[in-house]
Amino acid sequence: MTTRTATADAAPATVTGEHADLLQTLVHHRHLLRFTTRGLTDEQAAARTTVSSLCLGGLIKHVTAVERMWAEFLVHGPSAMGDLGHLPEGGLPQRADEFRMLPGETLAGLLDGYAERARRTEALVAALPSLDAAHPLPRAPWFEPGARWSARRVLLHLIAETAQHAGHADIIRESLDGQQTMA
Repeated sequence: MTTRTATADAAPATVTGEHADLLQTLVHHRHLLRFTTRGLTDEQAAARTTVSSLCLGGLIKHVTAVERMWAEFLVHGPSAMGDLGHLPEGGLPQRADEFRMLPGETLAGLLDGYAERARRTEALVAALPSLDAAHPLPRAPWFEPGARWSARRVLLHLIAETAQHAGHADIIRESLDGQQTMA
């Protein structure tokens, strides 16, 4: 298992080179996302502050699920994601709960789950001998047929996903109480 250095923006101490650079970038964007939730109650974290259905707790929950799915892809390939080629009308309605806090969920619990997922992802990436190893993507309307993603590409996707949602979170937090994360 890798260990963290003292700063929030540092990659695990035992990782070097490109692995460390990519992880450090992911760690930085995770920190920005988590920082938007500082000092909030569960009710505030569950609040919708824009016309979107997004809330801060839901964003934490979603990025945790996405990171888990892509980590499984790194280990098991496309079978970890199932067949996404036959989506029901309206997409994946069961994923709607990924974007909101459900009764019984707490912000602290969601943040703990995200931190645990981060530790597991970092350990997995640290153990990868190469970022070039690739798997075919599962069949899905949004993936190019026959495309393959390397571990590097998966990490870049996780960085982009986390950064995008950190921006969403900043807007939600500012709408909630005027606090800004990235200003």
